[in-house]
Order: sequence, then structure tokens, then C-alpha cells
Amino acid sequence: MEQGKLDAKQLEELAGSGEIDTVLCMFTDLQGRFMGKRVLPHFFMEEVLGEEGLHACLYLLAIDMEMEPLPGYSYASWETGYGDFRMIPDMSTLRWVPWLEKTVMVICDIADEETGQPVEVAPRQILKRQMERAAEAGFVVKTGSELEFYLFKDSYEDLAERIYRGARPSSSYIMDYHMLQTTKDEWIVRQIRNGMVGAGLPVEFSKGEFGKGQQEINITYSDALSNADHHVIYKNGVKEICAANGVAATFMAKWTMAEAGSSCHLHSSVWNADGTESLMWDEGAPHHMSTTYRHFMGGLMSTAREMAWMYAPFVNSYKRYQLGSWAPTAIVWSRDNRTCGFRTVGHRTGARVENRIPGADANPYLAFAATIASGLHGIQNAIEPPDEFHGNAYEAKDVPRVPTALHEAIDEFEGSEVARKAFGDFVY
Repeated sequence: MEQGKLDAKQLEELAGSGEIDTVLCMFTDLQGRFMGKRVLPHFFMEEVLGEEGLHACLYLLAIDMEMEPLPGYSYASWETGYGDFRMIPDMSTLRWVPWLEKTVMVICDIADEETGQPVEVAPRQILKRQMERAAEAGFVVKTGSELEFYLFKDSYEDLAERIYRGARPSSSYIMDYHMLQTTKDEWIVRQIRNGMVGAGLPVEFSKGEFGKGQQEINITYSDALSNADHHVIYKNGVKEICAANGVAATFMAKWTMAEAGSSCHLHSSVWNADGTESLMWDEGAPHHMSTTYRHFMGGLMSTAREMAWMYAPFVNSYKRYQLGSWAPTAIVWSRDNRTCGFRTVGHRTGARVENRIPGADANPYLAFAATIASGLHGIQNAIEPPDEFHGNAYEAKDVPRVPTALHEAIDEFEGSEVARKAFGDFVY
């Protein structure tokens, strides 16, 4: 058993000895936030894993950031009566939550109450369907997400009382790779790193980022589903650990125009059917990019505008795309060039494409689903990427641009035949 992970037998034994008294049963809403219930271990073992199961309201898949139900959804609305769906624990995700006393968590899939069939509009299910499409084509897509966030000296409650004005970043100096400045925040960043390791997340390192009080903690790449799970556990855990320590963190794409935005640089690569061999590297090809690599990236780039909503889902997301800000504005690619929307990095088994469009506010299940759908489109249609861009992409002329506003991204998504075909009419 991996560090931090549990199985049903261990849960029963630990609950019996009093070492566990709470099981968090959770799933993500469209914003990528955990929703769910705190369950007593005996009820979890007898009922949640039994015939009765666990239930929650449909409206949770049709709410905005303020938890208000939104109109226009055929799956959940006042007209449908906002009934319940069933939460089915994925026991492979059962793990400790080290920062909460005597607590474990499990991620749940969502199923129809009557038929037991998966609810296709649930974010985790949307990603699963794209992984199935990749498997049918003979591929496994592996992903990694570099999440950035800002740390504040203020508590969440203090910020709310001040209507989120006058927030005080943890540092008054740019922290990028700066060891002295990051040492000042080590008291809590160390808690976060160690908490994630204790929860079974494969943490690699932490570092300061370009903003004042901006942090980054990287988690090892893996298959898209487990990596998305790690992403949401990490993001939720950062906020909970901060709250327990009287400080706050935000993953907003652009919390202030005076500082760099927070990104979710999305790394992806294509592997063979059992995930043992990377299909990205070709020793003798230009840039060492295999045909699969070229077409995969060609798909990502050709659909970047129409999939932008799945990478940048909020009004605030588009404030991040500023010239000279480390966030991309041009849909071009280059080798190890951080001014471009797409950056090729790594060698041999580590060869991969970095999509710099997503912000830290992205729902990883949707962003990874878009990545697989776009990449498959490129491979299946042999789409070649444009020529490599050289120089400062912020000054690029006559190239496609990242959408500048949410309404522009929505229009692009609504007109996307690639998205409609990949996700199906009901989800789309």
C-alpha cells in the first residue's frame, strides 16, 4: 500500500481502534471545489459501501461560485425538481488527511439514482470519457500541473470583513527562487509539503514564484485521472491548512493587476497503451519530436481558442493574459521559451508539451479532458503544428491570440465541432 493510502480493511480496523472517526466523501463541482459529506466510519462501511449508498443534490453540478443555482442546464433545474444523485466512492483514492484529526477522505464518482449509470456531466466523468477515447486509440495521456498560489498574512475571515481589500501578501519582495524570502514562509509551506506527502501525493519540491507571496509546490506527473485527483486534493488542502493557521491562500488567476498571475502550466505527453513507453521522442527527427508528438501538439494548438473556456473558466481568468507578465498571449510554440503559449520541454521519456494557457483557477478534470480531446483530434487528423517561433512572443505579429475575455472564449467553445464531437451533445 502506498504511503498515505488505505483500503477498506485498514479503515475498518483503524475505526475500530478509534484512530479514525471521520470519512470525507467528496466530489468536485464545475468550479473544481470539493463538495460532499462528513461520514461516520461505521455508516460508511455499512451503508455508503452497501446497498443504500450516499446521496447529494443535483444542484451541486449547476451552481456558480457563490453556490447559487444557475438556469439553463437540462440536467439540473427547478423544472427537474433538483433531485438527488448517488455518490460512489472510488476506494483507490481512500487516504489520510494528515492536517485534520482522525480523518480520511475518498473521492466519489457520481451516478444516477435510478439507473446507477455514471452522470456524464460530472467533471471527473467528463475526464474519464476522454481517457476511454484515448485508450480506444491505443494511448495513455499522462499529465502534470504546476499550480501557483498567493499566500497572505490575513485570515479568510479578516479578508471577507474588509471586502477583500488591503490583502497583505506574506512577502514584500519578489520570491522567485529566492531562498531567504521563501524561508520566511517555510513555517507553513513545510506543513503543506509534508501534509501532501502524508496524504499520499508525490510531492517533488516547493519554490517561490515571481509574485510577492507567490508559492509553487510541484507534484509528480501521472495518468490524467490520478493527476487531476492529486490536483484537487492539493488545492483544497492548501486552503484548509492555511485556514487552520489563521492565514489565507488564493488560486485566483489574477488577484491584483500589480502582480504576476497564478498559472496552472499543464504538461502532457502521449504513451503507449499500457503506459510504459513514451511516444513523444524521436532521436532523428527535427527537435526530436515524433510524429505523434507533432500531431498531438498540432491538435492542442489548433483548438486552443475553442478550448480556452476549459482552461480559463472565469471573468478573472482573462485578466492574467498581459504582455510581459509570464502568462501567454500568443498561440505559438518554441523550445523552452516562456513567452509562448506552448513550450516544448524535456528529453526522451521526459519529453512533453507545456500548455501555458491554463490558470490556477482551472478545474483540472475539465482542463485535462480538453487536453486529451484536442490532442486526439490532432493525432487522428494528422494536424501539423506551425513552425517554431523564435524570439519574444509578446511581440509576435499575425499569429492566433489567446481569447481576451470570457465571452470571447464562450463563443469559441459554442462553435467548436471538435468539442461537440469529443464530449457529446448532452455534456456539450
